[in-house]
Amino acid sequence: MATTKTEAFAKTDVELAELAKALAHPARLAILRALASRQTCICGDLVEILPLAQATVSQHLKVLREAGLILGDVEGPRVCYCLDVRALRRARAAFEAFFEALSLPEDGC
Repeated sequence: MATTKTEAFAKTDVELAELAKALAHPARLAILRALASRQTCICGDLVEILPLAQATVSQHLKVLREAGLILGDVEGPRVCYCLDVRALRRARAAFEAFFEALSLPEDGC
């Protein structure tokens, strides 16, 4: 049976790479910052503060939601987004553990 390329790697590395991919766009970082400062937000609010079209903001929200970094609750015709604080704490711990395990030399190469 054939395996996918990610199956050859540790589960924790695959999960960390997926988180990194979700965070790898400046718009998504801006969305996380906005949600952190407002506690909760609808897509329309984010469109007002970002230099992006509504459809683009919605796509970025989808990526963050699929990565488990934000939550979305339907309130009538709108979806109200907020940070998943527990998931973000786990993500921070995973990145910290990764960098701590590298045993970085003082001077680089």
